[in-house]
Amino acid sequence: MKQCAHGRWDYEADIIIIGFGGAGGCAAIEAHNAGSEVILLEKQPEESHYSNTRMSGGGYHSPDPSGDRKALKAYAQAMFSGENIPWKFEGEQPEFSEGLAEMWAQYAPQNAAFMCSLDPDYVASPAGEAAYPDLPGAKESGYRNCNSTYSPDGVIVNFWGLPKSPKNKKEAGEAFHACILHGVTGREIPVHYNTRAMKLLKNDDEEIIGVQAEHSGRAVFYRARKAVIITSGGFEYNKALRSAFLDGYAVDGWAFYGTPANTGDGIIMGLEVGAALSKVGSAAARLIGSFPEVRTDGIRMGIAIVSIGRPGAIVVDNSGVRFCDERDVTRDPIRYISYRHALAFDVHQAIFPRTPSWFILDEAHRTQWHMTTTNATEYFGIPWSEDNHEPIEKGWILKADTIEALAEQIRLHPDNKGQMDTEQLAASVRRFNEFCAHGADKDYGRDFESMGPIVKPPFYALPLFPGGPNTKGGLKANEKRQVVDWAGQVIPRLYSAGEISSVFKYLYQAGGNVAECIVCGRVAAINAVKEPSWI
Repeated sequence: MKQCAHGRWDYEADIIIIGFGGAGGCAAIEAHNAGSEVILLEKQPEESHYSNTRMSGGGYHSPDPSGDRKALKAYAQAMFSGENIPWKFEGEQPEFSEGLAEMWAQYAPQNAAFMCSLDPDYVASPAGEAAYPDLPGAKESGYRNCNSTYSPDGVIVNFWGLPKSPKNKKEAGEAFHACILHGVTGREIPVHYNTRAMKLLKNDDEEIIGVQAEHSGRAVFYRARKAVIITSGGFEYNKALRSAFLDGYAVDGWAFYGTPANTGDGIIMGLEVGAALSKVGSAAARLIGSFPEVRTDGIRMGIAIVSIGRPGAIVVDNSGVRFCDERDVTRDPIRYISYRHALAFDVHQAIFPRTPSWFILDEAHRTQWHMTTTNATEYFGIPWSEDNHEPIEKGWILKADTIEALAEQIRLHPDNKGQMDTEQLAASVRRFNEFCAHGADKDYGRDFESMGPIVKPPFYALPLFPGGPNTKGGLKANEKRQVVDWAGQVIPRLYSAGEISSVFKYLYQAGGNVAECIVCGRVAAINAVKEPSWI
């Protein structure tokens, strides 16, 4: 091994990649295909390696290659930054948005073909079009989504695909992860599991030349002959970063249902070498379930509640006031920006009255709809039965014979802090039931087909918090995915991709984070391998 400033280099390769999620895997495959030697560092053990990509729905954008490229670029720029939208006050990242949109127009149409090239058994099942039809370029761009499955006919049977199922039964994020893993292992790309990157290393020319990591309590040094690519995800499980960047009750007023391994390591390492940040507080988030007893390292874990917006249920604030069309929480494209409902601030009382909010439902809803998906329950052992009875038995979901008695239980709940108004909750339920009887939601215009009265006892309530799969802000990176400093200058030999440096700074279409894992992971590798060796 060669010497380094800290002693001997333990390992070296052309490209060192930090984080083995979708972005890291795609970057590693692309770099390997270009003839470069790659090492992937992953902080989780192999046997419990659950990235946000693996826990996702596995859908991603893959526009029609025959679509209008100029229109595709316009649509991408509108989502990424928005300065090409006539009524928008300013762009979110105007200095890079045109280049990022050009990158997207070139590479995003290749996404499905790239994935299918990794494993002949993988199926990219077409699903959905442009989620924002009024944005520039939406109609002509040929925009579309794909779902991930190993079903030969492309039909998704179990949307969340169980983590322990065999590959030929995997679907959604499990299928996407299995395909990427097949591509990595088939190329014999080394993955150093249980290895946490701790520090980026520089040479005398201020170039990033390696990574100091930790494995089993021992410092390990990796030399990168060409570049380091950070793909380590967001900061959902870092109290200090949440406190610094998330709005509202940032530490205990948010919950996420992605991997607890996302602790913002890459953001911290980037800051230490002078990296700029961009829209760090943005998230792919909505209102999700979370209970005081379900935590990791003291931080709330979340559970997606997918039956919100179904008949027999509404969402109210801490005092019992209904405040939105509940379909916002689960309907595309609104769902992953709907968390902003929960961050309304009452300037007179100096509180966030919708943190938490409360999902109010009746027995008909409880028995007809499975309230959550299998992702959090399967990955982390959170007990939740098909008919929703387990969380009720545990007391996570409150139960009462009348709405008035339910209001009292909510008021005594530690997350409500005595704010629930019994008369107000009863009035909100009565008003919604009247809307159901008369065929129109006069307050928020909810689709009548999704409505149904809350009348069959017993009645139930569970707390909802802003949150979701992941944060989206972090390191600032250009269209080559080079990380830049606060002056906009490139930090030599440092690249980034994925949620840690998401391109979706203004609007988000479901599947965007997985899509940018492919596009930005590949682009980061394409440019990183062009770097001359510094040795």
